[in-house]
Amino acid sequence: MALIDAHQDPIQPEEPEDHSNPAGEPGAPNQLSRSTLRVIPWRDPLVDSLGLDPRSWYVEQFWLPIVGPTCTWFLRRAATRFERSEPGFVLDLDETARALGLGGRQGRHSPFARALSRCITFELARWQGPGTLAVRRTLPPLARRHVLRLPLPLQEDHLRWTATARHRVSSPSFEQHRDRARRLALGLVALGETFDGAETQLLRWGVHPSLTNEAVTWARQVHLPGSLASDPRRGGPGPAGSEPACP
Repeated sequence: MALIDAHQDPIQPEEPEDHSNPAGEPGAPNQLSRSTLRVIPWRDPLVDSLGLDPRSWYVEQFWLPIVGPTCTWFLRRAATRFERSEPGFVLDLDETARALGLGGRQGRHSPFARALSRCITFELARWQGPGTLAVRRTLPPLARRHVLRLPLPLQEDHLRWTATARHRVSSPSFEQHRDRARRLALGLVALGETFDGAETQLLRWGVHPSLTNEAVTWARQVHLPGSLASDPRRGGPGPAGSEPACP
């Protein structure tokens, strides 16, 4: 049985300023027929401030099973290149594919091209104009629906990591984001929204996935004290309690 019941949409990250074809739209696959790409950082203030380095233990442990090793190693190499050239760099596709052990680019249906497409599908990269790829410098924690795809032992590890991270992070920026997410979650629940619905709405409003989970858990404890033993995620609103100050 999965550890987490989730029906949420993925996080809605801030889009780059320029609009371009994402993967799947007409013309986007032709980008991979080029010999080089211009790679630039995908600027997203929320993910940049709360996200994780692609070379971190978290990404290797939890993102790698979702996006695959080639996509993970591409993101790691991009992070290193951004440290040397913050505005961006030119990526030789054939050279990079060989460096990742894939034996060359070999067209837009090659393993390397599929890996880039997976980065785009999971919103870790995005086309931003002809021949230009915006890549995240930091990665968000996994969305809940992705956590459900992990093997059960990794789901347990992720739960432990999440609990530890809440105690470890104490910057004012984090506290402000957390308190805002809690207030929004409590307001939605008080208006009659289900807990699943409240979490989905928070994600649509751009609240970070790691904060939506914590915020909805907090809101249901405030709004329905003692209800966790009877399927609280589907419970309707109970008697409203007074809102305590966010710690």
